Amino acid sequence: VLKTLNSWFWWENIWMPLNCTWAHFVDHDGLVFPKAHQLYATIPYALVLLLIRFFSERFVAIPLAKALGIKNVRRVKPQPNPVLESYFRECSKHPSQSDIQGLAKKCNCTARLVEKWFRRRRNLEIPTVLRKFQEAFWRFSFYLTSSIAGFIFLYDKPWFYDIWQTWVGYPFQSLLPSQYWYYMGEISFYWSLVFTLGIDNRRKASDFLAHVVHHLAAIGLMSGSWCGNYVRLGTLVMFVHDTADFWLEAAKMFNYARWEKTCNVLFFLFAVAFFITRIILFPCWILRATLYQPTYYSTTPVIAYFLFNGMLLILQGLHLYWGYLIFKILKRFIFLK
Repeated sequence: VLKTLNSWFWWENIWMPLNCTWAHFVDHDGLVFPKAHQLYATIPYALVLLLIRFFSERFVAIPLAKALGIKNVRRVKPQPNPVLESYFRECSKHPSQSDIQGLAKKCNCTARLVEKWFRRRRNLEIPTVLRKFQEAFWRFSFYLTSSIAGFIFLYDKPWFYDIWQTWVGYPFQSLLPSQYWYYMGEISFYWSLVFTLGIDNRRKASDFLAHVVHHLAAIGLMSGSWCGNYVRLGTLVMFVHDTADFWLEAAKMFNYARWEKTCNVLFFLFAVAFFITRIILFPCWILRATLYQPTYYSTTPVIAYFLFNGMLLILQGLHLYWGYLIFKILKRFIFLK
């Protein structure tokens, strides 16, 4: 069964134009092509990024937070109590007054002590300002680094200025070392975010779901574009996304430090960058290149054309959702001070 599924998944009609087979993608005459098995390396790379994150948060983010005036608040842990812990995890974090009375009888203590226990236990679930700062610092560091690296990798490439060049010579476009490391770094980073979803700062259910969809769609898109050698377009998509994100993480860091004016300026810069890159450039530049331009090179689009464009449209839907939230914040900021 696995062998049959594998043959279906790698069927040439899914991935590449007519009259092309996987045999054409063997390295020859100086041409180097992406290999699907290279994506396995993103898992150990993700673990390396987690190690880098641990040390950067501990030895860079914490001293920086202290310099900005953020203190590490120590929360008092409640006394271990299996009965109350079980109720907290399985029933409710906010028990009613009648439930508190019943739990007090079970634990042979006063209702006031039960209320105090639940209050302290709920406080442990709330991430401290320092913990939020550490996470924002890590994301800021990666997005800034990837934006600078992406610009260095792309600024001298013809497809950075003329997006039609992304399809010239396709699918026989040689893989550059810079493209390999750009892809490996980005996919590994999103794998690391997936691995830490359970321990990172807790978000509202809608935001958490949006992040899960975004991370998995990003990994799927990058991995698929790697296998189909849509690497030129893939690097442009990654660059467009990263150039707005580090402004937001910087705004969060100064918000946690209560540098209000600096935070406001950075958030405004983020909003401008977001609307330019995600609401204007992405649909008018990237989606135009993926939806419209391939029809000039092939009259029979492959199945991957519909799969990739479907995922790109999902990302654009997320852009519009987040853009709406950003617009609401800007409206409050400008009109309500």
